[in-house]
Amino acid sequence: MNALDRPSVWPAPAKLNLTLEILAKRPDGYHAIESLMVPVDLADELAFRDAEDLSLTCDEPTIPTDGRNLVLKAAETLRRTTGSRHGAAIHLRKRIPHEAGLGGGSSDAATALLALNELWSLNLPPADLAPVAAEIGSDVAFFLARSAAWCTGRGENVESVASGAALDVVIVKPPIGLSTKEIYGRVSVPAHPVDGTPARDALRTGDKEALGRALFNRLQAPAFAVAPAVESLHRELAALGPLGCQLSGSGSALFALCRDALEANRIAAAIRANHVSDPVPPRVFVCQTRTGPSPP
Repeated sequence: MNALDRPSVWPAPAKLNLTLEILAKRPDGYHAIESLMVPVDLADELAFRDAEDLSLTCDEPTIPTDGRNLVLKAAETLRRTTGSRHGAAIHLRKRIPHEAGLGGGSSDAATALLALNELWSLNLPPADLAPVAAEIGSDVAFFLARSAAWCTGRGENVESVASGAALDVVIVKPPIGLSTKEIYGRVSVPAHPVDGTPARDALRTGDKEALGRALFNRLQAPAFAVAPAVESLHRELAALGPLGCQLSGSGSALFALCRDALEANRIAAAIRANHVSDPVPPRVFVCQTRTGPSPP
């Protein structure tokens, strides 16, 4: 294999919502939100090869590889927007659980935009990729920068937030998944939204204790109402003593914010031990947040 035949391999990181508040129901059917989001080092992997046509394969047989997949939607949207006639053979190595609130599909789409922008020599600046990302999905624009951000609108307006230190977290994905549409359909718009400023300040200064106190997710209550087993797992995780724990996005994944890597490994080991005899145990990941953009 010569250098031109080697695929270009890119990581597609998962995300956590440290805060997520609902501000209003929009006329277009979406909700106006405010969310402090961070990428973590749990990641899918996408490999790209130059090809005449667009194609997608995946190592996870339950993941569609046709036009329903956001990776192909991103590639098609980028071609239509730029007038490019290039193709690509794309392989997705899936590691981020789906129906988890971890943004795997959106991250895969954003990674496709970044990679194909380079592979096809389009040389679009990030400002030009952002509206393409927003057309594909609400969270896609967040993953272009690959750093902590304050996301507003329906999630497509992204403002980078400095992060004082990498955070040690444990992500726990229950065997069940949750429908984003169903959870958002059950949420009520609060009369007095929770202010995300304390969480942003704590993230910027690296104050993990304050950040643990400021964690908030408006979707958590409706998710727990739909899936009591997820609420039970949340209580179990909280009882292990992290700085804080909550649902990410619309779930079903939970995360615990830990004081350090030692605590994260202790909590992960306890959750695994508690469920070792379950027919389908939860998936447990020990991760760190990313503090800035990372090259492929």
